[in-house]
Amino acid sequence: MGSIVLVFASVIYYQQVVERLQQGDRQLYWKASLMAANIDYARHDGKEHLDLSNVPILGSYAPPVDSKLVYARWYSATGKLQQFYGTQPLDRIRSTAAFETIDDRAQWLRQLTLPVEYNSRTIGYLQIAIPLTDDRDALREFLMVLAIVVPLTLGAVSLVGWLLGGLAMQPIRHTYAHLQRFTSDASHELRAPLAAILSNAQVGLMSPIEAGQPKHIRLEKIAHTAKSMNRLVTDLLFLARQTGRLDSDSIRSIHLNNLLKETIATPSIQSVSQHLTLDLELPEENIFINGNPDLLTQAIANLLTNACKYTLPGGQIYLRLVSQYHRILIQVEDTGIGISATDLPRIFERFYRVDAERSRDRGGTGLGLAIVHQIITAHGGYLTVSSQIGRGSLFQIEFPAV
Repeated sequence: MGSIVLVFASVIYYQQVVERLQQGDRQLYWKASLMAANIDYARHDGKEHLDLSNVPILGSYAPPVDSKLVYARWYSATGKLQQFYGTQPLDRIRSTAAFETIDDRAQWLRQLTLPVEYNSRTIGYLQIAIPLTDDRDALREFLMVLAIVVPLTLGAVSLVGWLLGGLAMQPIRHTYAHLQRFTSDASHELRAPLAAILSNAQVGLMSPIEAGQPKHIRLEKIAHTAKSMNRLVTDLLFLARQTGRLDSDSIRSIHLNNLLKETIATPSIQSVSQHLTLDLELPEENIFINGNPDLLTQAIANLLTNACKYTLPGGQIYLRLVSQYHRILIQVEDTGIGISATDLPRIFERFYRVDAERSRDRGGTGLGLAIVHQIITAHGGYLTVSSQIGRGSLFQIEFPAV
């Protein structure tokens, strides 16, 4: 809208300049035509007789007070000066162009050089000029008005746009907040019955029932499904509560070297990596960033858990911390099954699973990487992935150096 207002103001100013110039040119041409009509010209016995005595200003007639003519000049057909009024000109005409704008240092002039013809033959040139002072002053005043009106208009447009945009966004904000509350409340309410189902299934498994019996198998399925549902509800509750912004009270300086050591040593990571080799590579210097340590621990733990799930027994998982000049990198690399190029662009979407059946068997909900992406983005970082089928994947977290 601001660009439209500026273009509109520029077009109006340009049209005003053109209109004033055309108006002045019409007036100048009318004066020159009136003067040329009073030239007496005759040709007798091969000789020319030219009489300028009846020509206003050039002849015996004094210029009117309101004529505004700065000078008037008569040049012969060969361009030689014969008669003039006003400032002393050159002896010969310099240009035969119709209209010209002359910068005379003291003032700007609009000049007309009019060829005067008789029987289709040019008998001389009439040159007159008027000042552009009034037009220039009027255009300056008009430009001053635009310089005041345009910023005020832009301010008014910006204010109205901001108010209308706020009004238009209110229903969206209300709907988004309502959706967040609903997701949070529903996830919270679902945790209680899921906990009850899981506890009853676990108590049933403790009763004297032989393993492999139908009742025992059913109870195992109930417990497994309840655990998966509980994990899904927990992830949904986290996504609903974390809106992409960190609570300022939870941000503090984090010693990344110690954070990675503690994360890789947690029982949950050690449990899923029983048949794998975990390698931790840390730099000698201590590296610090500002953030929420609990959320970063969860993000790194999710990447490690994901890598362990999709790496065959005997494989290796590498957790690296790299400090560069302008950035800090946390890398989780595995020698697992890899991800196809068609699936890579979508793996951070919620509920997206590369192989739904295999992910379900491994207890995946399709929310782990979405949670990691949301946590890293909230910390001002970037999460990228590269992978090859059968050779493994590399997840890289990048933070700007403090």
